[in-house]
Amino acid sequence: MTDPIPSREIRILPDAATLNRAAADEFIRCAREAIAARGRFAVALSGGSTPKAVYGLLAADQADSTRRLPLENIHFFFGDERAVPPSDPESNYRMAGESLLSNIPVPPENVHRVKAELDAKTAAGLYQEELRRFFHPGAGEWPRFDLIMLGMGPDGHTASLFPDSLALSERSLLVMANWVEKFNTYRITFTYPVLNAAAEVMFLVSGAGKAEMLKDVLEGPEIYPCQRVKPVNGNLLWMVDQPAGRLLTR
Repeated sequence: MTDPIPSREIRILPDAATLNRAAADEFIRCAREAIAARGRFAVALSGGSTPKAVYGLLAADQADSTRRLPLENIHFFFGDERAVPPSDPESNYRMAGESLLSNIPVPPENVHRVKAELDAKTAAGLYQEELRRFFHPGAGEWPRFDLIMLGMGPDGHTASLFPDSLALSERSLLVMANWVEKFNTYRITFTYPVLNAAAEVMFLVSGAGKAEMLKDVLEGPEIYPCQRVKPVNGNLLWMVDQPAGRLLTR
């Protein structure tokens, strides 16, 4: 199903397994296109249970000659991170490591993790510099990821852009230590200018518990953080399974 808003596409898949396979195939498509055009693929991974399953498929795909990717040409980043060490069960890096990165022969220098064991503001500053070194954006430009993977929280947040948090209004930093009141902690997150500079942003949403919020986000007024993700010169793709998308009317 294609939404009438320009550059926004909504794909509803019958179940979680089909969604995961379709998302992994979209990852592969984006990677091959970027490598063919520019010699590398820069992707920002997200946390959560849905991408974890996708990462597992991508790891298994490396044994399939029809889906295998040239890992030396792929650079992995993280759109947000919890303020915890990399070994912590809450770490997005740990989840991605266990489900994908440790199961594929990716060069270590191609994995760009947030040093979240440090003070959150220090870690955010260091990651911002990492992005600048990698992308070399010019004056007035933003890093342009080939693909940014995102999820949607039950409160409509995405990455670590939570309702009523300071990062929602940030327009100069690439990465920010964002205080999240309900968790009483900082989260380290990409800002909207980085998300909206991507060539493609792919939201993954799964499960009946997300149905009402997804309907509000895709069909209601703009009041949730994830609704403000609108790539300026790129594609916005929502991939959802039927239980999550059951209330959508268009």
